[in-house]
Amino acid sequence: MLVRIVRMTFQPDKIDDFLAIFNSTKDKIRGFAGCQHLELLQDSGNTAVFITYSHWTDSNALENYRNSALFQATWATTKALFADKPVAFSNYLVTKL
Repeated sequence: MLVRIVRMTFQPDKIDDFLAIFNSTKDKIRGFAGCQHLELLQDSGNTAVFITYSHWTDSNALENYRNSALFQATWATTKALFADKPVAFSNYLVTKL
């Protein structure tokens, strides 16, 4: 399983816009082939920082999603709201505690 973590910092006046985008697409993303889990976290010290935390069957599944029309449309509208460059990490799960 591949764990994908994306940290995004938004313009403070665009947070509600981002939440609307996320809420309108989260079920489609969760239903995308290979997506096993998706959640949204908000930084406890900076409310303009959000993290998506997702599980994918493997790197091919994530890449298929990233090449999809769903991702392209979602990312295009989301990135216009950023206050800073996003940071993403992909990690294979080695063991569960």
